Amino acid sequence: MSLDPRTPVLVGCGQVTNHPDGAALLPGGVDPPGPSAEPLELMVTAVRAAAADCGGDGAGDRLLAQTGSVRVVRPLSWHYADAATPLAERLGIAPRELAQSGIGGNSPQMIASASARAIAAGTVDVVVVAGAECLGSRVAHRRANGGAEPPWTVQPPTTPAPVALGTDRAPVTDEELRAGLLQPVHVYPLFEQAIRAAAGRTPGEHARVVGGLWERFAAVAAGNPLAWDRSAPTAAEITAPGPGNRMIALPYTRRMVAYDRVDQGAALVMCSVERARAAGIPEDRWVFPVAGADANDHWFLTERHDLGRSPAIAAAGRGALGLAGKTADDVAHVDLYSCFPCAVELGAQALGLGLDEPDRPLTVTGGLTFFGGPINEYALHGIAQMARELRRDPGSLGLVTALGWYATKHAVGLWSTSPPGAGFRWADVQDEVDALPRRAGAADHTGSVTVETYTVTCDREGRPERAICALLTADGRRTWGTSADPATVAELVEGDGLGREAGVDAERRVALR
Repeated sequence: MSLDPRTPVLVGCGQVTNHPDGAALLPGGVDPPGPSAEPLELMVTAVRAAAADCGGDGAGDRLLAQTGSVRVVRPLSWHYADAATPLAERLGIAPRELAQSGIGGNSPQMIASASARAIAAGTVDVVVVAGAECLGSRVAHRRANGGAEPPWTVQPPTTPAPVALGTDRAPVTDEELRAGLLQPVHVYPLFEQAIRAAAGRTPGEHARVVGGLWERFAAVAAGNPLAWDRSAPTAAEITAPGPGNRMIALPYTRRMVAYDRVDQGAALVMCSVERARAAGIPEDRWVFPVAGADANDHWFLTERHDLGRSPAIAAAGRGALGLAGKTADDVAHVDLYSCFPCAVELGAQALGLGLDEPDRPLTVTGGLTFFGGPINEYALHGIAQMARELRRDPGSLGLVTALGWYATKHAVGLWSTSPPGAGFRWADVQDEVDALPRRAGAADHTGSVTVETYTVTCDREGRPERAICALLTADGRRTWGTSADPATVAELVEGDGLGREAGVDAERRVALR
């Protein structure tokens, strides 16, 4: 096939895990970061590793010198008003564009698709995408130094803002905030219980399904030298509360949620085929973005018609696969965003993938619990690891999903070592999602309701504290309620609240009936 010289291609991927037991790097041959390095240093290391991954005799460095845009996935473990500028300075490059994303785990795949589009359009030739999080080192330093922050880069308040990538807005309504729907670990359990309701499973039956899913993710992490936790716990060890595995929010134990106290970074080098050839990058390093799509689910939780489904993932998946002329059966390798089991279940259901396909696991890294959950930038690792898988299986098709906030913002990408016949294509399927039914809110409703889904949050010792319930009125509107009543909390922990009749008062207190 004669390739259009503007065809975008991923030519280098770098990853670093700066574990207290020693740094791990892919590819090797790059100086590791020092202990307790800050996110900026991990990004520098990851970009240098990505340049080395390009292969050839200095081909990656030649290409890096031509970088037209540095795009940073905004770190959340440390504040940089502009991380792109000091990153470019430390790399010794002078791109004309310096950009940084907003908040959301969808950002890496969203940026990769946007970069592919810009390269294809000829607005940029070489793009570096980088991200890193160092919450592990930051927490450790504060604990060891009386709460003092580590001596990392602090930019003055007058630092000019870089180009903004993506959009940010308040993630919840005032009513949702009053109900305690801010921390993801208090929201995603609601999705999990809604998925259980749709499946008609008891809590015990559902725990076995989810435990098996997470055991398979742990097994992938055990074989990944970059994974933070390679201990490969069993399903029973994952789902059973106990020492070192406290219950966090029903039904999630510690080993069922993303582990964010990690120090990890990743970087991608993307360019046009013309620049890749001119730099001398061997074609066996080339991985093509085939197609992509982005969409948001109905932004506020109150509005979503079904808390156990993601129409946006389904629409984005159909969009990307349709543009590529492929179906889910054509996908050989998968990395579904995995901050919680329900995120994987939502993605698999939306895309038509099985939860247990021995020849097609739903992660290439091991997932955010076991590989590590570096907050905003995990999906950069998903893409980087996918590229390695595709190079080992030339011609196959890989699918990566990424999501942000409360399964709110979504990005889907298809990748392959075989170039797409029609070039990279991208779809904005937001209109399709926006046209779907929305629930009306019932913030002031009092009286009879039905428990749609619920969770019980726990204290630092794993003791149940407070119930959070999504409630439906008789006419199908949604409201929110809570309870700290010990009897109500115990009933929800020991029994099953799904579908229960209840009452809610003006203070949004729930009483089961």
